[in-house]
Amino acid sequence: MQSTPTHSGLRYVEPSPLGDLALAQHRVDNPRATVVAIHGGLDRASSFTRLSRRLDGFDVVAYDRRGYQRSRALGPGTLDQHVGDLQHVIAWAAPSGPVVLFGHSYGGLVAMTLAARQPDTTAVVVAYESPLPWVLARSAPTPAPSENPALEAERFFRRVVSDSSWERLSSAEQESRRLDGPALSADLAEITNPVAPFELDEIHVPVRFLYGDQRSTPYYHTLVHRLESANPFFTTRELAGAPHGAHLSHPDLLAGEVRAAFDHVVL
Repeated sequence: MQSTPTHSGLRYVEPSPLGDLALAQHRVDNPRATVVAIHGGLDRASSFTRLSRRLDGFDVVAYDRRGYQRSRALGPGTLDQHVGDLQHVIAWAAPSGPVVLFGHSYGGLVAMTLAARQPDTTAVVVAYESPLPWVLARSAPTPAPSENPALEAERFFRRVVSDSSWERLSSAEQESRRLDGPALSADLAEITNPVAPFELDEIHVPVRFLYGDQRSTPYYHTLVHRLESANPFFTTRELAGAPHGAHLSHPDLLAGEVRAAFDHVVL
């Protein structure tokens, strides 16, 4: 088994020990814990490289969720399937040591769902701007997925990132994003599902919920108040000025939050 570098530093494990689920890792000597990073919609494992480089003393393992990028062969997944995949990743990545789950956006929903169902799998969860629509619906709810997954992927990128960022992508990268459209549509269908995947009081491990999107500050202020009021295991913090893609734009800030969350657990 060998590791091959991504464009920015995390190394994909080839062949993957989990079949068609693509894994990437950044290992260190004598790690304090293993951070397992779970990406959001229309993303991939390699986007956590900047974060991994700043987590001195931690192993970092990320993976392309089923249906995305190198894991496309698995096809789009349900939330239950993503939770099952995460369990397998943890079992491979850290069979004995402590685990920190860092979930960005939809990835945080996957992490919190696992924590609610299997609390012994993780020491702490750090979630960044993860959708919890059954706790608090947005005034402008997530649009229903388009019947054209490729078009939905482009629209989502333009809406969440920006039109100018989409235009700066190469033709090959735009097509790569469009090919992730079916997986994105499956994610969007899950977060518009009226059935809650877990109740807040079912979580019995520390969860640090982070947010920074200035466009949605009033929404997040109300949401985090509900989280902290419902369950003392939730702590929250606003990262002022950080956009939705904070793992790319503010990796130092996020790395500090991950370290602090773990330090609070072990002290």
